Amino acid sequence: MTATVAIILALGMVFMLVLGVPIAIAIAISSVIAGGVALDFNMMLTTGAQRTFTGVSVFTLIAIPFFILAGNIMNQGGIAIRLMNFARVLVGKLPGSYAHTNAMANMMFGAISGSGVAAASAMGTIIGPIAVKDGYSKDFMATINVATAPTGLLIPPSNVLITYALVSGGTSVAALFLGGYLPGILWGAACMLVATIIAKRNGYKGDSQKLTLQLFAKTTFEAVPALLLIVIVIGGIIVGAFTATEGAIVAVVYSLILSVCYKNITIKSLLKIYKDSSEMTGIIIFLIGVSSIMSWVISFVQIPDAVGALLHGISDNKIVILLIINVFLLFIGTFLDTTPAVLIFTPIFLPIAISCGLSPVEFGIIITYNLCIGLITPPVGNILFVGVKVGKTTIERVMKNILPYYAVIFLVLLAITYLPFLCSWIPQICGYDASMGATAKEMLGY
Repeated sequence: MTATVAIILALGMVFMLVLGVPIAIAIAISSVIAGGVALDFNMMLTTGAQRTFTGVSVFTLIAIPFFILAGNIMNQGGIAIRLMNFARVLVGKLPGSYAHTNAMANMMFGAISGSGVAAASAMGTIIGPIAVKDGYSKDFMATINVATAPTGLLIPPSNVLITYALVSGGTSVAALFLGGYLPGILWGAACMLVATIIAKRNGYKGDSQKLTLQLFAKTTFEAVPALLLIVIVIGGIIVGAFTATEGAIVAVVYSLILSVCYKNITIKSLLKIYKDSSEMTGIIIFLIGVSSIMSWVISFVQIPDAVGALLHGISDNKIVILLIINVFLLFIGTFLDTTPAVLIFTPIFLPIAISCGLSPVEFGIIITYNLCIGLITPPVGNILFVGVKVGKTTIERVMKNILPYYAVIFLVLLAITYLPFLCSWIPQICGYDASMGATAKEMLGY
């Protein structure tokens, strides 16, 4: 029965997606059909409605629309240019200064806005033309922009991590937020290392602008108010001043005040922001609701146990099992967006990851990291297409140039998979119980 239901579930979704059915509808219909085969169709319709309602009746979910709203306000609030100037001061003296500025700015702006697409669009539009005018290759700039834009989905606050916290059965949002810092920074730093090598090869020099104390103070002063959003929200959650949901509301109020002070928000633009945020929220919440049906069906017919048995049948080596999971998630990430992929595959792979010695926090960062790579990979890489468009180049050119970046990004993925303390170390030193996973010595000892 388990195999039959799994096949119906998978084939039903693939068939509807090929027909162009929206992902949420495809999940709902395939889940009800598969559940009906396992249980009873009339009973499954009732159960599906109940699971949908239960799935969205979670207080923590309120954080998602507010973080979306805060991110959209920040996108329109005039902070991108300020963060770009600050990044230029920090890393502008390195070879290939514009590339490093783009990477650093993507990490900061992506973290604040919570959107890799927004980061790629904003920084590609601002930095790209300046760099090209200064003699840089537009392909080089578009590639570094694409390669580093997803870091904002790992560096908190991140809606993907909130979604994972819900579907994983209540993993601490704060621990996930803290766990995302080091992998996100490692991703960005690895790409900057590659950019340095390429810049030296192509003769791209550091910034010729003289760095004075006055310039440093000015750019820092302009950027600090925006960066304080991360300090206030994440810091408040860590010290227990407010919950993740309350932190999202604080983020909205703060970003609105900051945007008004920058004089970049009008009533007309604010109404559009509210409309866009509502549409995005509706899509995500509906996805979470119908994914609860799929999670129930997956659990009811014990698909995780079957998949676990299959993987253990292939190998008892935990390194091999985790490698297979990573390869599968990398493949899935090229076709599915991060939110539906997290909702669908977390219930399947989380029990297996735990059996391999990972904690829920560690696996949450690993699955998010995997799916972020899909955002810069064809055929459905949203960040890739946005980066190519704003960079005024082609997919073929960027894909040719991005290969060395893929290499270091994959190396970081292997590092956080087999050295899971890279994901749990910061949560642990901040007092969160993220130590359920195996130690580095235990993981490498298999």
